[in-house]
Amino acid sequence: MHLHILGICGSFMGGIAAIAKALGHKVTGSDTNVYPPMSTQLEALGIELTEGFNTDQFDPTPDMVIIGNAMSRGNSAVEYVLNRNLPYTSGPQWLLDNLLKDRWVIGVSGTHGKTTTSSMVAWILEYSELNPGYLIGGVPENFGVSARIGESPFFVIEADEYDSAFFDKRSKFVHYRPKTLVINNLEFDHADIFADLAAIQTQFHHLVRMVPENGLILTPNHTPAIEETLKKGCWTPRQCLGKEWSAELINKDGSQFNVLFNNEIVGAVQWELLGQHNVDNALMAIAAAHHAGVTLHDAIAALSSFKNVKRRMEIKGVVTLAAEGKPVTVYDDFAHHPTAIATTIDGLRKKVGNARILAVLEPRSNTMKMGVHKNTLAHSWQAADAVYVYEPQGLDWSLKEAAAASPAPTTVFNDVENIVKVLQSEVRPGDHILIMSNGGFEGIHNRVLRVLTPSIEAEK
Repeated sequence: MHLHILGICGSFMGGIAAIAKALGHKVTGSDTNVYPPMSTQLEALGIELTEGFNTDQFDPTPDMVIIGNAMSRGNSAVEYVLNRNLPYTSGPQWLLDNLLKDRWVIGVSGTHGKTTTSSMVAWILEYSELNPGYLIGGVPENFGVSARIGESPFFVIEADEYDSAFFDKRSKFVHYRPKTLVINNLEFDHADIFADLAAIQTQFHHLVRMVPENGLILTPNHTPAIEETLKKGCWTPRQCLGKEWSAELINKDGSQFNVLFNNEIVGAVQWELLGQHNVDNALMAIAAAHHAGVTLHDAIAALSSFKNVKRRMEIKGVVTLAAEGKPVTVYDDFAHHPTAIATTIDGLRKKVGNARILAVLEPRSNTMKMGVHKNTLAHSWQAADAVYVYEPQGLDWSLKEAAAASPAPTTVFNDVENIVKVLQSEVRPGDHILIMSNGGFEGIHNRVLRVLTPSIEAEK
């Protein structure tokens, strides 16, 4: 079957393309921005890509068009499909019909931690020689690709609450029908499609209604938004982080901790990751894999060799300034919600102690641009020593108000190049520069590395 994918270069749709190709289909696709790394990953799979949405891409006519959720009415390719009555579906629906319906699905949901936790679960299953399939909204370092079919009944998926397509405004995850469901947390986000937290809770309720009686739901204990959701109906056994599952920190930065199941220590994790949020993610991953049959010993051992997803506290470069001994470290992190920003900075603080943390933030998400978090944003970076915030054009509110309310010294910029120049002048030996954005941020990571040491070969 010839499948043509509109919006193919997003992380989710790119994963769909890879899975479809592995299932033996001819796959083509198009997007507005066809560029590495996704373009090279897809082309390496033999997938023909078209830049833009010229209708010539439908010659020859595909058997099915899979339409990504970034596509909307008025797009020339979408209108062509509708006018000619070509068969079409959404990515999540196609995935259910062609793969998930026959699998033990482990779905990882929540406002934060989905990508990291689902990567952990996939790695634990892989380490235990269960060869799972997976679809993750990032590139797990232990695997090197964002999606694969696998060779076992188990399929791990990042269960995203964002909508499915212009013609299906339900959350993607209602198509996944998980047997094991992780709900990491539940906060208001995606203000471009959800009116309030209650609207998101409704979608989570729809998801919970599909988890079978012989499945398992994993949640933190005593989280009001989750408790309210489950009170609407829950027909599945539940285990909780903070009840059946807990951790004892050996190192306060979270790099080593004991795992407790039913209040008994069952092993210790020593790994490269930092922060209480990653300790919590690890407990959820261990619990989910245990439900799938993995021993606690193997699950804990697997995490000791787990490498985090790209853009999660990823070290982009280390620079030793001239005639000084202590290096400057530059990090890249995907954090873009006040809670994620706070936990990310806290994890780094506990690792570096009193060393200076220079936090750099791009408020790029739709929710952030709409000003939903303007009253809480300044408090999220209070553990940093200095904060540099980029205010892009088109923002519906002023970041200067947040800066004025900031407990940490905060400067607002309208130009990325000026951030680079200020960092160059203010950085000191031993500093940690933490750059947070869910986009490319105009390549600021490598620009900072280049100005700190012109001769450095910054990571591409």
